[in-house]
Amino acid sequence: MSHGAAGRSVLVVSAARIHNAAGQTLLSQRRPTDSFPLHWEFPGGKLQPGETPEQALVRELKEELGITVLDPQPWYFVSHSYATFHLLMLIFQCSRFEGEPQAIEVHRFGWFSLEEMSRLTFPPADLPVLRIMGAAVAPVHSGSKRSYPPLPVHVDNND
Repeated sequence: MSHGAAGRSVLVVSAARIHNAAGQTLLSQRRPTDSFPLHWEFPGGKLQPGETPEQALVRELKEELGITVLDPQPWYFVSHSYATFHLLMLIFQCSRFEGEPQAIEVHRFGWFSLEEMSRLTFPPADLPVLRIMGAAVAPVHSGSKRSYPPLPVHVDNND
């Protein structure tokens, strides 16, 4: 983590936008003990010292979901201020990967349509990504509660 002009830490993360043949997007759900507990997100994570964003993405997806992305292409980025740090999220479009996703270092994962994604809860930094993809999302603040009926989605529970 580096420090920005205001002295606040800047956290750089890589995240993946992965679609299946049905046009659904792969998302992972944060663990109950993580910040933003049980929020859905684009899979990925923090860069380690000396890593490129692409290397971090490949490592994080292998650790979290057991898959190896083969073709990460820069797609979009988000710059978002949280109370204690600033997040720079680099999103990569990935059309090919090896392995079957599994919930290794996440609560669970699932494949979602844009309509289904519009009904999930995400950390605030993910909302611009959803909007650029065309999902109808309302602003959500950390700690807010949203209640929806269960979704008919393909989710792997690795309990």
